[in-house]
Amino acid sequence: MGNYTRDEILQMAEDEDVEFIRLQFTDMFGTLKNIAITARELPRALNNEYIVDGSFIAGIAGGEMEPDMYLHPDLDTFNILPWRPQQGKVARLLCDIYRPDGTPYEGSCRQLLKNVVEEAAQEGYTCYIDPECEFFLFHTDDNGMPTTVTHEKAGYLDISPLDLGENARRDMVLNLEDMGIEVESSHHETAPAQHEIDFKYGEAKKMADCIMTFKMAVRTIAKRHGLHATFMPKPKAEANGSGMHIHFSLFKNGRNIFANAENPGELSGEAYYFVGGLLAHSKEMALITNPLVNSYKRLVPGYEAPTELTWTVNNQNSLVRIPNARGAETKIELRSPDASSNPYLVFAVCLAAGLDGIRRKLFPTKSSDRSLSPSDQKAMNIENLPENLKEAIGFFEESTWLKDILGKEFCEEYAAAKKKEWLRYTRQVTQWELEEYLYRI
Repeated sequence: MGNYTRDEILQMAEDEDVEFIRLQFTDMFGTLKNIAITARELPRALNNEYIVDGSFIAGIAGGEMEPDMYLHPDLDTFNILPWRPQQGKVARLLCDIYRPDGTPYEGSCRQLLKNVVEEAAQEGYTCYIDPECEFFLFHTDDNGMPTTVTHEKAGYLDISPLDLGENARRDMVLNLEDMGIEVESSHHETAPAQHEIDFKYGEAKKMADCIMTFKMAVRTIAKRHGLHATFMPKPKAEANGSGMHIHFSLFKNGRNIFANAENPGELSGEAYYFVGGLLAHSKEMALITNPLVNSYKRLVPGYEAPTELTWTVNNQNSLVRIPNARGAETKIELRSPDASSNPYLVFAVCLAAGLDGIRRKLFPTKSSDRSLSPSDQKAMNIENLPENLKEAIGFFEESTWLKDILGKEFCEEYAAAKKKEWLRYTRQVTQWELEEYLYRI
């Protein structure tokens, strides 16, 4: 992703024989949407003249407003999709959503992240984010439909021939690099068929755009290899789930303020306060960081997923981990989010939580260097993340802090949709119930 002017995009489209352009945006739940236009219509798109019907888009539908919304392309996100034909190429532009009167739609998730980033900038802060995105590659059936079947037995950092997804993963990395996304590393993860691709860190809004591009690329390339890529947090009960661990660093006047200049081996006061903010707001923002019924089946003991509201250097059950690097590389890792979430909303609420911790000087008192038993947690008065989506909805709805960040109307619509999801889930009779009860009762 570059730094382009309108004329440069028009010239690139002509020089590169681009025939179609996808105007893309993200809805409330992190689903990528788009309309496709021909190259002939590109000038109109760059003049912000393209309209979508907001009455069918989550996060806009149901609002008391004109249904027509205007797409304003972000010129810096112009990219040619490398997996599409080389003759009659396809490009994409990520867009912001605007009202007919020319003002940004306040419920747009990309706009909500911009608001928090701008608020941080007013206080002199720039937030850099380094996400770790995990996913599974499964086989498809004879009709091309996804399954949870894999024939591999590979584990952490294994290579071919154990790692049967190595070629697909390499192809994903090459395509992401072609799109200007710098990939630091990729590897096989702990569970069979589980993979991870890590990007070079960047500013919050850019990294949210990168994650949306990454998910599109991974799914597309997997399909070309006859596989199905899923970011479902816990597709197999007996295996580790997939997370999206997020590393934060906060700069002010060109310096990483998490670093302790006087004692290089320690964190700064601001770093501790940032951790304190993440811990203080973790339960109310869980519906954003872990938005599915399935998300909470990952957040259980025994599978290297966080459950305790503690911070640590090496305890896999802690919500926040402090990586060993110090100085300019000092980072804070939040381990609860998963990649089913909307990255714009996740980055917005997490950055807001950390900044709130700094402003209020919320020092984190609960640390842990080992997994704690339920009795230890009770004795130490250590809380846990919500156990299921219903609990997460309750904490979300009670939060006045989140309504200040995301807006009251946005929060109400988001919670209402999640209540319907929970209700649909509670009405299901699962295979576990049949196996547990059918022959015994």
